[in-house]
Amino acid sequence: MLICCFFLQALLCGVIVMRPEDPFIFLEEKLKEIMEKGPDAGLWYMCIDPSLRTNLKRIAETYLNTLFGLDDEQLVTTELCAKALHFYSRNLMKLYFRGWIKYHLLRKNKRKKTERKMALAVVHYKFRIIRVIIQKWNIWVQIHKEKKTLATRRLQQIFNKISLNAVLKAWHAEACSSLKTKAYFENLVKKGQEGCFDSNEDLTYESVKCKTSSLPEEALLKIFRYVNLVDLARCAQVSQTWMLLTQNSSLWSDINFSSVKHKIQDKIVVNILQKWRPYVFRLNLRGCYSLHWPSFKSISECKNLQDLNLSECQGLNDDSMRIISEGCPSLLYLNLSYTDITNGTLRLLSRSFPNLQYLSLAHCRKFTDKGLQYLGSGRGCHKLIYLDLSGCIQISVDGFRNIANGCSRIQDLLINDMPTLTDRCIQALAEKCQQIMSVVFLDSPHLSDTTFRALAECKLVKVSIEGNNRITDVSFKLMSKCCPYIRHIHMADCQKITDAGLKMIAPLKYILVLNLADCIRIGDGGIKPFVEGSSGAMLRELNLTNCVRVTDASVTEIAQRCHNLTYLNLRYCENVTDAGIEALGNMSSLISIDISGTSISDMGLRALGCSGKIKELSISECQNISDAGIQKFCQDTKHLEYCHVSYCPQLTDETVKALALHCHKLTSVNIAGCPKMTDLCIEYLAAACCYLHFLDVSGCIRLTDKALKYLWKGCKQLQILKMLYCRNITKQAVLKYTAKLEKQEHNDADPPPWLGYDRNGKHLTFTKKPKSELE
Repeated sequence: MLICCFFLQALLCGVIVMRPEDPFIFLEEKLKEIMEKGPDAGLWYMCIDPSLRTNLKRIAETYLNTLFGLDDEQLVTTELCAKALHFYSRNLMKLYFRGWIKYHLLRKNKRKKTERKMALAVVHYKFRIIRVIIQKWNIWVQIHKEKKTLATRRLQQIFNKISLNAVLKAWHAEACSSLKTKAYFENLVKKGQEGCFDSNEDLTYESVKCKTSSLPEEALLKIFRYVNLVDLARCAQVSQTWMLLTQNSSLWSDINFSSVKHKIQDKIVVNILQKWRPYVFRLNLRGCYSLHWPSFKSISECKNLQDLNLSECQGLNDDSMRIISEGCPSLLYLNLSYTDITNGTLRLLSRSFPNLQYLSLAHCRKFTDKGLQYLGSGRGCHKLIYLDLSGCIQISVDGFRNIANGCSRIQDLLINDMPTLTDRCIQALAEKCQQIMSVVFLDSPHLSDTTFRALAECKLVKVSIEGNNRITDVSFKLMSKCCPYIRHIHMADCQKITDAGLKMIAPLKYILVLNLADCIRIGDGGIKPFVEGSSGAMLRELNLTNCVRVTDASVTEIAQRCHNLTYLNLRYCENVTDAGIEALGNMSSLISIDISGTSISDMGLRALGCSGKIKELSISECQNISDAGIQKFCQDTKHLEYCHVSYCPQLTDETVKALALHCHKLTSVNIAGCPKMTDLCIEYLAAACCYLHFLDVSGCIRLTDKALKYLWKGCKQLQILKMLYCRNITKQAVLKYTAKLEKQEHNDADPPPWLGYDRNGKHLTFTKKPKSELE
């Protein structure tokens, strides 16, 4: 192969150098020469004419001897050939080894690439397998759901048929019973007119008793205990069985005339008490202004009477109390608030009721300090543990000292609406009454921290103070040191209470109720430490109305720490937004919340409804909510009983429709100041909410007389109805449809400017509504 290449080179060199006219003939001749001379005589220039050859000499013949210092005979030796062979073999081996290495790496790379491709192929194959499996599983699930839906539909159809059959049977039986009852009474009337009765009459009264009479007597008696006197009298006329049950003495041990105070006269009271006087233990005559001497004489004949409420009885005076005191030695509870009693009555109390424990003299202005001295003199009311002196502004320090001298066992003390009450009064009382556990001082602006220093020896459990600018954090410090078992703290509208005070009471362990309404200095710095303290997990009620410094941080902390909280009031906390309200949505214990005047929107309202346990909701003056948010809230909350959405002019009939559709237990609804409400919303409400007791539609300018007609037909239990600024509701309709209501308010004047809209419902941009109006 090498020889062929060599001769090919020689032929090409000859053609290139010689440039014959006919190259083919030249090549043919040179090939013949090569074949004649043989391959051993081949040189590269053998095909070139000698005249054209270069004069070159062999390097071995000319310069090698000079370069290496060798003779001509030493140029090619065995050692040099061996070295040359070794060198050549080594280079050749390196060349082959490098080639082998490169080949091996190439195969290795190909193998790795193949492995990667195989791994991807395996993943792809598994993915395809899983997708096929999921598709088949999905088809199976769909088929299973369809079968389940079909089975459910069939079961529902069967259930509906069975229910319908049962209803029809019951209706048929009731119809037959009604026919028999009707025939029985018609026959009875007919024979009564003829003056003869058939003793062999097949149909007896027992066979036509109403089904309600078949209930156990115990159940009927429990039901009758919740019925007022007028309705109880009506029940007695239903049947002989019911008449006998209404004569049960247990129903007449607790008589409440106040529920029908406008209809009660002396004759009725006298008749009832004369008949049931041995069994009467509790008697409530609150607000019965038509009672006079005969009624009070009948009360004195109830020898076993223990609880007597004569509050707001205008006919009560010292003579009346003298009559009552002659015959009720067992009296324990006595309420004489808002009456005209004087010192003479207090002297009678000390003589005739030595076992008296609960006494209310609230707003009785005609007795003096001397009368309080009578209260504790002689046999006296030394067992008194509850005393209400609210509104008795005539009492001085001496009067409180007289109470302390004669009634040292007092535990519960109520002194509200007392602008004349001072620290000296409480000091005089606390000197000897060291068993006081509960104090209520609402609207007593002159009390200070000195009051709590005076009460330091008492183991207070409940403290209520409102409208006081002299109480400071020092009072909280005294509570923390001296009242370790306090459970109820009401410090509303105390402007000097700060976050520092809340931090002081944080270690207390038993606080259940905390009311800091209108304490505008309270903020996150106090709420968070208190909630993180010992009472955080036990807290049940928290009122932060108008605490404008409270933010979402505090609300979130409340949601996380207060696991037993049932009532929360954040009214007018302007810095509370959806972020804080959403945290409250996870509280399973919360059943009552007021977030009126906050920045809540539909998002927060939806989150709040997630627990599904809210019973009372107030979102008045929340401008960012809409019908959609309330609809979503109502879908999740079926137990809502109290809902106030007043002064939200953006709401429409859809809001009330959602309430009526989902919340059938509603008892109180307030949609005042919502000008877009029409008669349609009242129709929804009347059709579904049969337990409604309170309704305020003031400022709903689109309501007409039809709304009252709907309420008259559907809301039989409605007691209070407010219709201020309803210019399309006539006075004739009000008189016609609200005659049976306990209380109604109506005028047809144009809406005032603070409602934010005019008589046509157009938005106004002026002054804000006074908070105290329409409450």
